[in-house]
Amino acid sequence: MRFPHIGLLVAGLVVAGVTDDTTRAQDKASGAASPPASAYKLVEWPAPARSAAGFAAPWNLIQASGVAVTAKGTVLVFHRGAHPVLEFDSSGKLIRSWGDGMISEGKVAGIPKENWAPDRSRYSAVYGAPGCTACGAHSVRVDQQGNIWIVDATAHVIYKTNADGKEIMRLGTKGTSGATQSTFNLPTDIAFAANGDLYVTDGYGGARVVKFSRDGKYLLEWGKRGTGPGEFGLPHNVVVDKDGQVYVTDRDNQRIQIFDANGKFLREWTGTGGVSGLAMTGDGRIVTGAVVRDLKGTVVVKLPDAAAAHGAAVDNAGNIYLAQLTGIVQKYVKE
Repeated sequence: MRFPHIGLLVAGLVVAGVTDDTTRAQDKASGAASPPASAYKLVEWPAPARSAAGFAAPWNLIQASGVAVTAKGTVLVFHRGAHPVLEFDSSGKLIRSWGDGMISEGKVAGIPKENWAPDRSRYSAVYGAPGCTACGAHSVRVDQQGNIWIVDATAHVIYKTNADGKEIMRLGTKGTSGATQSTFNLPTDIAFAANGDLYVTDGYGGARVVKFSRDGKYLLEWGKRGTGPGEFGLPHNVVVDKDGQVYVTDRDNQRIQIFDANGKFLREWTGTGGVSGLAMTGDGRIVTGAVVRDLKGTVVVKLPDAAAAHGAAVDNAGNIYLAQLTGIVQKYVKE
């Protein structure tokens, strides 16, 4: 179904108070005393929407939680509102939208600090009236075959769809939380190895990374609550490099941990701040929130005027897209 004039119509209820990401609205990225000059230019994106009366209108994306680039070069924006999956061409023109009724209305919320404990999650989900339209929307990714993966955190499920948005597989059990081979507890992201293996960060309620084969067969898992190597406060986003190393943002512990394909801890980058979004570039670098790093963890580029990124993606031309919970998507063109 197409919605050519939904710029002013995309709406939902944003819950006031402590939520999953407003507790860390500032993505503090460090790693270089004086960040290098940027090789990227911020451009206006997407193109303005059009109202039914034909006037230009600002996009009302509620919270943009994820962004991905499809096999044909279009850009998917995943947001917490009506029509949760928006597809644009690279210039920012809306092509179509889909996903209505697909994403849960639960809202991940922070547990008050006085109730924190070292062995428990700092997050829970709120359902019913305090929820909001499609607020389970957390991450969107596209695999090497062009399939689209949708992470619905508060439904505890990850959908695999074809390029048209038709479901062809799912991981987890919709509406059932847990830490088994077939259940998640508020999952956050998914990544893909070159051989098709899948890595899921599980997530807000859990504190583990779960590995599956390309056909969804459970293989192994690692992680527990804590601050040591291989432990997590909040495993938020995950990517895999060409050598099969797995990078996980451990947001609450303000670090990025790196593992081999079987979960063996290799090293960590500390002092990164509460980074959420991750994306690999075609030239072997990694977007970590508002900066680009080499695979040793050194900041090589600071993106100009970049805000906290909940999700990140890179297209074949090397341009970077950052999804912001403030309801915008920033596009950085490689110069």
